[in-house]
Amino acid sequence: MTNMPVLFFLAMIALCITGAALSAWVAQHRIGPLLAVTGSLASLMILACATSVLITRQPMQIDLWHLPLLGLLRLRLDTVSALFVLALGISFLPAYLFSKSYMNRYPAHYNIRGFGMFFHLLLMACTLVLAAGDVITFLFSWRLMSALATFPITLEHRQDEHRRAGYLFLAMNEAGIILATVGLLLMTAWAAGHIGFTALHQAMEHIQAGGRWAIFLMIFAGFSVKAGLVPVSSWLPRAHPVAPANMSAVLSGCMLNFGIYGIIRFDAIIMAPATAGPGLVVLAIGGISALLGILYATIDNDLKRMLAHSSIENLGLIAVDIGAGMVFAAYHMPVIAAIAWVVAIYHLINHSAYKTLLFLGAGAIDHGTGTRDMNALGGLLKRMPVTAALFLVGALAIAAMPPLNGFVSEWLTLQTILRSTELASRFSRVIFALCGAGLALTAALAVTCFVKTFAMSFLGLPRSDTARTAVESPQSMRVAMGVLAVICIALGLGATWVIPLVDRSMFPLTHQLAANALVPPFFTLQHGNAQFSRDFLTGFEKIGADLGKGVVPARGLVILHQGKVANPVVYAMSTFYMAVVLVGIMLIVYLLVRLTTRRRTVSISEPWAAGLRRLWPDMSYSATGFSNPVRIIFKSIFGPAQREDSQIAVAGHFRTAIRRPPRDTYIVDRIFLRPLVGGVKVLAGLMARLHRPAVVNAYAAWVFIVLLFVLVMNRLF
Repeated sequence: MTNMPVLFFLAMIALCITGAALSAWVAQHRIGPLLAVTGSLASLMILACATSVLITRQPMQIDLWHLPLLGLLRLRLDTVSALFVLALGISFLPAYLFSKSYMNRYPAHYNIRGFGMFFHLLLMACTLVLAAGDVITFLFSWRLMSALATFPITLEHRQDEHRRAGYLFLAMNEAGIILATVGLLLMTAWAAGHIGFTALHQAMEHIQAGGRWAIFLMIFAGFSVKAGLVPVSSWLPRAHPVAPANMSAVLSGCMLNFGIYGIIRFDAIIMAPATAGPGLVVLAIGGISALLGILYATIDNDLKRMLAHSSIENLGLIAVDIGAGMVFAAYHMPVIAAIAWVVAIYHLINHSAYKTLLFLGAGAIDHGTGTRDMNALGGLLKRMPVTAALFLVGALAIAAMPPLNGFVSEWLTLQTILRSTELASRFSRVIFALCGAGLALTAALAVTCFVKTFAMSFLGLPRSDTARTAVESPQSMRVAMGVLAVICIALGLGATWVIPLVDRSMFPLTHQLAANALVPPFFTLQHGNAQFSRDFLTGFEKIGADLGKGVVPARGLVILHQGKVANPVVYAMSTFYMAVVLVGIMLIVYLLVRLTTRRRTVSISEPWAAGLRRLWPDMSYSATGFSNPVRIIFKSIFGPAQREDSQIAVAGHFRTAIRRPPRDTYIVDRIFLRPLVGGVKVLAGLMARLHRPAVVNAYAAWVFIVLLFVLVMNRLF
């Protein structure tokens, strides 16, 4: 039966196809406005579809075709998928709006009709991945999404770096999905050939431990590539920065989420955690990814590459929450597990909002100055004030500064980690403790990173001619960033609204409502509940936790996290109250300054510069200097190498110029990828020796060995 979500979904597909067709026909200078109109409408349709599913909590379902031997192909958008679609729309809608003026920079050098076509169709492909209800539809949509995303990345195809980045993006995604496909095929084999997600879930309830581990590792490793988790993260800071800003925003703010979706859908929902082992693996990988990501982000001076490294950090934080939820579920602590999973999705939505804002902000800076190098920026606050204000919102949000959205999800992540003291296993508690220490360091480095980013880009003196002649962003670009800034603020101040919505939507995974344990119903509770007694809540009500009762349509404005006997500390936080206090403090300070200085005569003169007549930009603090202490402290991780570049003169007896520029070697390449590639080359060399004439006996021997191996494995498993 046709319903509203289906109509919104079909309207989105029609708009995407129409926009792609028009992109191939209209003049190039109209591609940007076309993206802003048809793309934005398609994004609104998919947001309406996801909102309808979340409100009604009724899945959207469309039956496609019935294939012989395989079964029914189906599109099914449940509440879990709808949350990811919501994050999808939050990222795509501003990116399309941003395109109106931003794409005007390309027609003089490149044909952007192809970009318009693929960027329209990419939204459709991404939505199909999230709406897939069976393995075949999922894999087909995934391949389509990867192919469509490659072309916009390589828009500036005349540059070798861009072509290599596009190839790397496609190759890594193909490698990841091939590995995940093997795990999915093992799932379908265990389910007697059924490809529907419901049938797979029922079959996985009876799988043995060995098969469970094999499937988990293949699926987790495959989708970790898409999420950019360590040790398969080196492609992300190479591929994302070279794309146009609107595409970079979608790549980091949206498409990385699909790796998390695959892990949640197949490793957490379809194959529910039975032991703590898989959860600890996800937790450890997430913690390492978060720390390494923010370390490299802190020392990088390219705005977009820095943000790409930061995406590794944030996806690592999400993986930490997912892993914690899997561990708590395995130890039969359903409420804490539900909280961890809710926080994971909350942080995922937050990341989509502020990372899209920051990438669009980096694109606006590049558009206004012609550079992304923070060492060549500075002083943009006076020349790009609106862009600076909006970028500051994103920087504060991603640095987890209250009362913005990043603070809520990161605060809840740390509080959830602290609940590990209630676990029975000492080994699990040690892993959680190490992860918690790493996340504390990650949070501190994130503040350092984005203080540097904003200060070196917008404050101080302009350090180049391009920064001195910068111009403010066009209106459409400012509107796109403004929408995201409002979303960041709303997701922070409205935490007590957002958590229950995410909680109800995640019920297919959690099977437990966590809101009563996290967002206490101060406005409706009369006699207490299983999590909070009447006497317990009375103390919080006395300090104003139920302020607004009968006026504010929410379950209070305070988030609580109460421990048990082993961890009895109670954590309480309210971003709304924080905002009120901050505004009050700023107002009081303003009034005091006005009162104490109203009779003073203010004179403006040149600032004192240590006796110098003029302070040159080269004398000011640079981005490299700001992050140099981090580079020195973590030198063993960065592994810098110096390459001497010198010029010889006078018959080779003198050197006229000597330069030793440092070059960092990415730790993942150094420890994981290079040995892996070296091993593959050695294996390929050995295999090549077989490809010679007159080796029929060797071929027959290898065929016999492989056949014997297959028979033995079939007998064992």
